[in-house]
Amino acid sequence: MSGMTFTMLDATKMSTAEIYGKTLCDLGDEHPEIVGLSADLAKSTKIGMFGEKFPKRFFNVGIAEQNMFGMAAGLAKTGLVPYVSTFAVFTSMRALDQVHTDICYQNLDVKMIATHAGLSFGQAGTTHHCTEDIAIMRSMANMTVIVPADGIETAHAVRAAYDRKGPVYIRINRGFDQTVYETPDYGFELGKAVTMHEGSDLTLIACGATVWRALEAARMLEKVDGLKVRVLNMHTIKPIDAEAIEKAVKETRRIITVEDHTTIGGLGSAVAEVAAGTGKSFSFKRLGIPDCFSIIGLHEDLLAHYGIDENGIAASVREMMGKDFEADENWEDEV
Repeated sequence: MSGMTFTMLDATKMSTAEIYGKTLCDLGDEHPEIVGLSADLAKSTKIGMFGEKFPKRFFNVGIAEQNMFGMAAGLAKTGLVPYVSTFAVFTSMRALDQVHTDICYQNLDVKMIATHAGLSFGQAGTTHHCTEDIAIMRSMANMTVIVPADGIETAHAVRAAYDRKGPVYIRINRGFDQTVYETPDYGFELGKAVTMHEGSDLTLIACGATVWRALEAARMLEKVDGLKVRVLNMHTIKPIDAEAIEKAVKETRRIITVEDHTTIGGLGSAVAEVAAGTGKSFSFKRLGIPDCFSIIGLHEDLLAHYGIDENGIAASVREMMGKDFEADENWEDEV
């Protein structure tokens, strides 16, 4: 991957946020118009790495997230490319008015790297969980939404955001993610899903922290149950890969979405919107956080509690495979 100056050995020792911080520093070398902004969370979000390297191009506004996004809009109006980083819960909710009106309405070139997303800051309490942000951000006109699966994919996303004109929202977790990709040269393309595992019985469509877990579930189901489960990493939620979804509906007829996010308005809803438009009959289920405020605990325990770890995913696949929704595989009688 062009511009990735650390090795895979380095990457296994770095958190997703550290990889994005390093990638942003590399981008800063290449593009002097890039500036960074933080709301007193430079160390936690790792954008402080950019600030250390480019102190004159970095602005810590203090605990004033709404002001920070307004400032980012102003900087973008002058031709600069601001990368703004704070917790996802602050980006998508506390500063939403500024994101909506100052940035998206004017279609400004502001890149938002939202950390500690989903349940990844589980022990910090429900107020710091961010399980609504995909739904919020994908509803904003002009916004691109990317949810990387691991550090390598985050590096791709940070670079892709620069090339993508207009506002971009990149959603990452708090700490160390499972390594999904062994090499950066797997063919990342904005708006195109990555097939992680081939299968014809059912398709799992996942994003972010649940991609590795969906992949583990598919491997387990193949070994134990003899099932062939397709796994799609839908790293770009908007624009979503409609072609991959339509292909999965036609070829597997059973779809389960998995996300570290509420089941309302996120990946599952985005997939359902496309799938329903095919006019084909299919079985469908959304896995995620139900319509409630999440409980408190460690990330891994919360994923297990809500059935979005590998065991929970496998159980949902087995349940769906046990249901008959049509006696034949004939498409001629479909709409």
